Amino acid sequence: MNQVITSQQQQTETLLSLPAQLKAQLPLSPQLAKQIAEQRQTIQNILEGKDHRLMVITGPCSIHDETSALEYAEKLKQLQTQVADQIFLVMRAYIEKPRTTVGWKGFLYDPELDGSSNMQLGLDRSRALYLKIIEMGLPIASEILSPMATAYFDDLLAWGAIGARTSESQIHREISSHLPYCIGFKNGTDGSIQIALDAIQSASNPHQFMGMSQSGLPCILHSQGNPKVHLILRGANSGPNYQLSEIAKIKAKHAGELPALVIDCSHGNSSKNPMLQPEVLQQIVAERMETHVRGVMLESHLVDGNQKISEDMVYGQSVTDGCLGWTKTEQLLLNIADCLRLEGLKRIA
Repeated sequence: MNQVITSQQQQTETLLSLPAQLKAQLPLSPQLAKQIAEQRQTIQNILEGKDHRLMVITGPCSIHDETSALEYAEKLKQLQTQVADQIFLVMRAYIEKPRTTVGWKGFLYDPELDGSSNMQLGLDRSRALYLKIIEMGLPIASEILSPMATAYFDDLLAWGAIGARTSESQIHREISSHLPYCIGFKNGTDGSIQIALDAIQSASNPHQFMGMSQSGLPCILHSQGNPKVHLILRGANSGPNYQLSEIAKIKAKHAGELPALVIDCSHGNSSKNPMLQPEVLQQIVAERMETHVRGVMLESHLVDGNQKISEDMVYGQSVTDGCLGWTKTEQLLLNIADCLRLEGLKRIA
């Protein structure tokens, strides 16, 4: 019996550029590749305690507009010159947005914010935007959500995160073992640390797994294991876990030293209130000599709060989770840098 293929069925597939094609179209220069390699090494040094500075990953919850993202990057670049002795700034440049159910999935998937889901345009514009930010001298960070997307941007990112909902995913653990930059695994939304610790153990070991080659062909990827994986505490539905007391409980429960710690000042740690992020960060810094936290994450944009996607949107305001506005972010990080300088003087004394 012959199968009849309808025109509707024929429209279920749309071909995309191959990773190698997009990289050739929007290439990374040798000079910028060297810059990224040095920034990756700096992040690794911070996580290993070889560099005393605090890594601060800050930027929009998700990028939805190139112009506002580049304006934010320019401000961040200027701020870096004022805090470079104490803080290493990494721009949060998330182009994928995990959804609990449905909703806008991010700039990579729907760059025109109209439901057209023009992913080829999303790939093109995302890589072009990343290159512009990198050309400013900033390292960039993103969440690793779709394993298929990693091959398009693996030469550009300086740091990556695996979210609370995907830390338990085998494929995300495998792909993390193959990526050439530091990867942080978040604890589960229920507060489970074991999920992230298991992920760290898995990703730090070699794997052989199915993937996509740079030429777009299915292949077996052979990873050596990622020695640069670490733990992100993001709080839980039941409450925060960034405080010294909570970290001590986690260490006691898991019998010993934890991997390098990065704290997400948003999500469960701020009760999803972006205006509480400064309070969270200030306490982290006050307790840092005892907790040895190596880095923090902030959700920050040009304008406080968030908004829904519409025809009349506020420029520089998040369309996903609420963010801390730039004025507050800048003052917070200048204050934190001063606190870290005092902390350094206490260590010397």
